[in-house]
Amino acid sequence: MLYEDKRNFFRMMVNAEVQLTLIDSEAGRQIDGVCRDLSATGMAIEIDEPIEMNITLKVKIASSNNSVPSLEALAKVVRCTSLESNEYLLGLEIIEMN
Repeated sequence: MLYEDKRNFFRMMVNAEVQLTLIDSEAGRQIDGVCRDLSATGMAIEIDEPIEMNITLKVKIASSNNSVPSLEALAKVVRCTSLESNEYLLGLEIIEMN
């Protein structure tokens, strides 16, 4: 039996630094992390503290190439998984690209 990927969008491995800004509960607080992968509808971010489900974040990934603009988006936390001590993997759903 063949595995069929149900994703509608290609998921790209990124490993880029990302800055998250909380919009909901602790508005304005910033958290640095690493974007592990990215697709048209979501992304996986590794951070060093847990974030509650359904929190809205502003996500910014700076471009390392002057000809490519930085990525800025609004996203909602849909998953937070503990990896190792003080490491968490966030699953974010992109709400709006800026």
